[in-house]
Amino acid sequence: MKKLVIVGAGEIAHCAYEYFTHDSDYRVVGFAVSREYLRGGAFLDLPLIALEELEGIYPAEEFSAFVALGNGQLNRERTRLFLSLKERGYTLASYVSSKAFVWHNVEIGENCFILEHNVLQPFTKVCDNVTMWSGNHLGHRSCVREHCFITSHCVISGYCEIGSYSFLGVNCAVADHIKIAQDNFIALGSVINKNTQENAIYRGNPASLSKIPARQFCKVKEDIRQERKC
Repeated sequence: MKKLVIVGAGEIAHCAYEYFTHDSDYRVVGFAVSREYLRGGAFLDLPLIALEELEGIYPAEEFSAFVALGNGQLNRERTRLFLSLKERGYTLASYVSSKAFVWHNVEIGENCFILEHNVLQPFTKVCDNVTMWSGNHLGHRSCVREHCFITSHCVISGYCEIGSYSFLGVNCAVADHIKIAQDNFIALGSVINKNTQENAIYRGNPASLSKIPARQFCKVKEDIRQERKC
């Protein structure tokens, strides 16, 4: 089995351990967190090490990694670690549930976390570092760009694009041919039937634009600019 180190030691890391252990061809060998968050030397009865020491204990030539963080700072926290590990030469594993429906020509990037009962229809694309919690629908020809977090029971219709770093709350719906811009926070239960603008919060049915920018609301400390690779 392929050997995997999970970066993180919280609830999402615990969930990642469960899914990778019982529904993948990876074997989790340990966990890593930044030294400032290191408390003790074990998590789930496996070694817990400082991320700064990763190469010396779990070298990139022998181990893959998975960043198990949520949507903090509009996904910037997870993205910083993802990019750092890529620069350090690690292959970032993705988990796709055996109970998800994924058509044969779907494209999925690195460090994705796609849980049970997601439906990914033909010609869809999920770019790097995307979390899709349980029970979502990604319609044909739609694309989720890098570093997004889609919660549960979201419906993304056909020919849509979800912009990088965006967050989609539970039970939201996106109409056909809609473009969700980068850095959008879509509140739970919202219905999006028009293209959105960057760095914005939308809520309601039909959704209306909030006066507070999304990056301010999510306390983004610094921007991360990356060329689109997907």
